[in-house]
Amino acid sequence: MTPHNMTWISYPSKNLAFTSPEEIEAFIASQNIISRLMHCYIALFVPTGLTAGICILIIFIKNYLRYKVIENLDLLLLHFTISNIVMIFLSFTVITRPDYLNTTHLACNVLSFFFNLGYFNSQYVLILILLTLLLKRFPPRPALGTATQRPILCVGFVLISAFCLSLTGAVLVGTGNYHLRTDCQLDPLFAWPEYEIVKFTFGFGIPLFLQILCFAVLFAKAAPAEAPALKQHLRTYPAAYIVSTTMFACRLFYNVMILLRTTFKLQKSVGTPKNELVMNIAEIALFCESCASLVFILGSHKPCKDEILKVIQKCRRENAANNHLEIPATTAQESGSQ
Repeated sequence: MTPHNMTWISYPSKNLAFTSPEEIEAFIASQNIISRLMHCYIALFVPTGLTAGICILIIFIKNYLRYKVIENLDLLLLHFTISNIVMIFLSFTVITRPDYLNTTHLACNVLSFFFNLGYFNSQYVLILILLTLLLKRFPPRPALGTATQRPILCVGFVLISAFCLSLTGAVLVGTGNYHLRTDCQLDPLFAWPEYEIVKFTFGFGIPLFLQILCFAVLFAKAAPAEAPALKQHLRTYPAAYIVSTTMFACRLFYNVMILLRTTFKLQKSVGTPKNELVMNIAEIALFCESCASLVFILGSHKPCKDEILKVIQKCRRENAANNHLEIPATTAQESGSQ
């Protein structure tokens, strides 16, 4: 593959020549928008997502220690949760917006590698989750059934695939100028155009095709007589389908912007401040999806939901018991004073 010289590229906000007051006002407005979105994400989504993720980890580990076994679906959701927690921690790189994290090309490439590892990981684990649920409704063929009964093997295969794709992405970011400092995003602006094409193909295009295939089989194929009704199946496992819909919406927006950025690179253009603004919004929407997915799993996956309800009921009982203890004590004090 022929190396690309990407030293010419820069963010539109870093290379502006204002010709009218309207352009200045538009630039300030776009900077304010991205700053407010960043503060909203850091203040609301990050604490909520991390709290939900930690609760999911505690519940799954607690159930494993109690029963000495973990269901295939729970193991996949545990892996999905860890991937999203990693992405949330990496999303702290947006805390400098509307400015960018200033670091070396090497450090930016390392951040990009781990970000892509979590990105590809969560995407393909979701495919495994949908496949597992599909096989709960339709009897699998022997070979496929044997594979899905070994979730650790499947998770290992996904990890290796995500690692190879992330390593490919790291190579396509560029192999020179590692010592130079640059403005860094987790999908680096200075990456070669092939980087975005590979990421779109393997991080969105192929997974989307597989998701559509799973949903087509789920809704179109006639289930065996002993299988539960489709509505009952969806009510039993709502978390995976809600998360799948959320991921599709947010990642569609993000990947469209990734492809748009690629067209600018191929045209040797840096785009406009408006393009930069929308790209930043898409990036924050992607991180919001990681937080929202964890909240949906905590609130709709049955083991997690049951554990949360137990905690709430326990708190209510303790609160009621404390109230009962306070009432006699208050009555006794009033009797004594009389």
